[in-house]
Amino acid sequence: MTESLNQHKGASGERNALPNLGLRGFEVIDDAKTQLEDLCPGAVSCADILALASRDSDGPSWAVPTGRRDGRVSSKAEASNLPSPTDSIAVQRQKFMAKGLDDHDLVTLVGAHSIGQTDCLFFSYRLYNFTTTGNADPTINQAFLPQLQAICPKDGDGSKCVALDKDSQFKFDASFFMNVRDGNGILESDQRLLGEAATGRIVQNYAGSIRGLLGLRFDLEFPKAMIKMSGIEEAASFYFKISMNFGSWEHAKSSVHVAIYYLLTPVPIFTHL
Repeated sequence: MTESLNQHKGASGERNALPNLGLRGFEVIDDAKTQLEDLCPGAVSCADILALASRDSDGPSWAVPTGRRDGRVSSKAEASNLPSPTDSIAVQRQKFMAKGLDDHDLVTLVGAHSIGQTDCLFFSYRLYNFTTTGNADPTINQAFLPQLQAICPKDGDGSKCVALDKDSQFKFDASFFMNVRDGNGILESDQRLLGEAATGRIVQNYAGSIRGLLGLRFDLEFPKAMIKMSGIEEAASFYFKISMNFGSWEHAKSSVHVAIYYLLTPVPIFTHL
């Protein structure tokens, strides 16, 4: 086992990068990996286990393309291009386009926020002094704002958790898009989807606000987007291997890294998902 694989235990590892600090629940994958290694050593990568676990957490099912390998090197720099809760639509679009994903994929994959929670740290700046006049983010529904401020008071505990979908945080459904439509999105990046023409139309369609010819259904489109994402950055096997345990794993250069963000951050894995 190389030193680079263990770098997540130190300051330079990818798991210790700021966007990944909220991730938890790795012990669940550790347990699955241990059992698989007992049955078929060196056959199933940690990247594949995580991809399968993401599918099986809740919501619709799909055939997960397998065969990923685990990265040999771990570095904080690998997480530098992850989408941020503060990203504008232009920045989100650029990050997704760089991975071969379009606006439809962007909005659909963000819909994973239908389940789980985030910390006040990631959005409380929207509640206080967001504008130059010291007011809250004007895109927040004014009836919803006092509820958020009560949960996340100014200068309060940034680690306090808030549901990303206020109406059905434990159910994978289109309620998340209804909340965004109504100004009840929690993360700035989520709410901004409504304000741009192309992404806003997709949000409205999923929320049931319009009936276009496409007749988009979130539960059908999400698996398609996940399968498409599974083909991201498939690379030469020289740079990858199948790790013997999850504790030394970071990620394969495939769909998993983007999936970690949209399924698990800032929604901690298996504790909030």
